[in-house]
Amino acid sequence: MKTKNPGKQRKAFYNAPLHKKRKMLSSHLDESLLLKYDKRSIPVVKGDTVMVMRGNFKGHEDKVVGVNVKKNTIHIEGITMAKADGNKIPKPIHPSNVLITKLNLTDKWRRSRLERDLSEEAKKEIEKEAAEQIKEAAEEQKRLEEELARQEAEKEKEQEETEEKTEEKPKTTDAKKTSEKKVEEKTKTVEKKTATEKKETAKKPAQKKTTSKKTSPTKKSTTKKETKPKTAAKKTPTKKSPAKKEDK
Repeated sequence: MKTKNPGKQRKAFYNAPLHKKRKMLSSHLDESLLLKYDKRSIPVVKGDTVMVMRGNFKGHEDKVVGVNVKKNTIHIEGITMAKADGNKIPKPIHPSNVLITKLNLTDKWRRSRLERDLSEEAKKEIEKEAAEQIKEAAEEQKRLEEELARQEAEKEKEQEETEEKTEEKPKTTDAKKTSEKKVEEKTKTVEKKTATEKKETAKKPAQKKTTSKKTSPTKKSTTKKETKPKTAAKKTPTKKSPAKKEDK
């Protein structure tokens, strides 16, 4: 920047396009890297190993997880902060508070930028290191794919088990329903039998009473008829016999 006015400098920084902000997002190199590449600073890239030089996390060394060009901050693995709701999110750190200890050389464009004005021996060393890093990245990717596949298989197994359980539950419920239906049918049949037996028992004593009532008057009538003629036969001869004798 040509101006020394801090207000104009801040305005130029916040209104700068992304290709210029990307160059501003740079940090210092370690002494060994400075002598090797003959450069003091370089833009930070995802995958670089970095050591924090200032702040609460001073001395923490780990890989860069993400880079935010718009806000001019980076996210380092293992450095987080807690939100009000308890969730943890990566804490943004300014690249000026960081020292690069190992570079990520998997990008061809970055290698070509670093190999400028260097000897052939240094270029060969950079290519060897890049090949090793590419192999390590491929192995890590395979390991991650295997882990994802294993997790998916476990999820599928869990889903199958849950489906089997849900299928078994209706079967048990159907069996329960059939048993309940059988019990209900048995109770209904027992109730019907008891009702029919009660009706039969109620009808039998009524028939006996009717027969006794019908037979009783017949017996009385027979006794009365039998007694009347006997009395008349006995009384008639006693009354008429003396009268006839007197007339004679």
